[in-house]
Amino acid sequence: MGIFKRMKEDMDVVFSQDPAARTYIEVFLTYSGLHAIWAHRIAHVLYHRRLFFLARAVSQISRFITGIEIHPGAKIGRRFFIDHGMGVVIGETCEIGNNVTIFQGVTLGGTGKEKGKRHPTIEDNVLVATGAKVLGSITIGESSKVGGGSVVLKDVPSHSTVVGVPGRVVKQNGEKIRTDLDHHKIPDPVADRCKELQQEVDELKAEIASLKQGGAAHANKNL
Repeated sequence: MGIFKRMKEDMDVVFSQDPAARTYIEVFLTYSGLHAIWAHRIAHVLYHRRLFFLARAVSQISRFITGIEIHPGAKIGRRFFIDHGMGVVIGETCEIGNNVTIFQGVTLGGTGKEKGKRHPTIEDNVLVATGAKVLGSITIGESSKVGGGSVVLKDVPSHSTVVGVPGRVVKQNGEKIRTDLDHHKIPDPVADRCKELQQEVDELKAEIASLKQGGAAHANKNL
């Protein structure tokens, strides 16, 4: 596909996804998500020609202008749509399929300093909602949805809906999945450790009190 046809396809996606879009000239000039995708294509070509510095320079200029950070190494398919993209971060080894939509504040990132494939694979027709974090070398299956604010650390099957922290599948193939997901009961490892320490302190106090009683009884017996 020629470059101009590809650009028109990108703008057509905006019209299909965003009811606020009115004219091609408006979309061409004002949609930062579109600009970030176009800049990424340039950076991606430079990256694969091993012009790493120039590739990063293009991506950083794009980040400064659009507020969207896409590493030049990321692989992105056709008809990718970033809606209100401020704060979006897409990592180096991330792979994104066709017809994918993501919203502002989404992070497709890694979980540490590991080498190799360390960012997510997002298959075709996936939607990742506002503020969601998809972390690590995991796969979000085809036609799945990630709820706003979710933190996804494990693979998500195709045709699923995942929500929560950590993310859990609540719907698959149109069927609800029973889950104990309670958003107000988010695990707190610090609080859990404090409870464990308090229990240990209470046990030590009880043991000391028992030793004191035994010592007092022994002293009275000698008297």
